[in-house]
Amino acid sequence: MTDQYPPPYPPPGGPGYGYQQPNYGPPPENNLVWAILSTVLCCLPLGIVAIVKANQVHTLWYQGFPAEAQKAADDARKWAMWSAISTGVILLLYVLFFVVLAGIGIFSVGRS
Repeated sequence: MTDQYPPPYPPPGGPGYGYQQPNYGPPPENNLVWAILSTVLCCLPLGIVAIVKANQVHTLWYQGFPAEAQKAADDARKWAMWSAISTGVILLLYVLFFVVLAGIGIFSVGRS
């Protein structure tokens, strides 16, 4: 059975002849600030998922998995965005509910 990922560290006994740590450039933005803000200000469960994904970015990057790190960064941004969107939708439904209640109240007072 072959490993799915390349080994993240040099082989045991030190790096072999010609071994060079791959240089992928700087790690992707982990969106941790947005994840924390969406947790505190918006939807708690979706924000927690965003924080977990944001914390995986640097770990994956420095283990040598740049594609997975980029996917974790994208997922963190996606979960933070959905947290904010869901809060906006809930607030909109809340306001709509009270507008409908006010309309029913005005309509019933006018019929008496």
